[in-house]
Amino acid sequence: MREVKRRAQTAIEYLLMLAMALILVAIALKAVVDTSKSLGESISNYTSVVRDRVIGNL
Repeated sequence: MREVKRRAQTAIEYLLMLAMALILVAIALKAVVDTSKSLGESISNYTSVVRDRVIGNL
């Protein structure tokens, strides 16, 4: 009986650690996606400003 409980506890611990790892991966992916969106908007704004200045100097 002890062996069954030990195996069950090990399986539960494994599943909890797997869940934690997946949560951490999800958080990291969310951070990367948010950062890339922000960076894309910044680059778009910067290119618009540069284009306007170049056209204004012609």
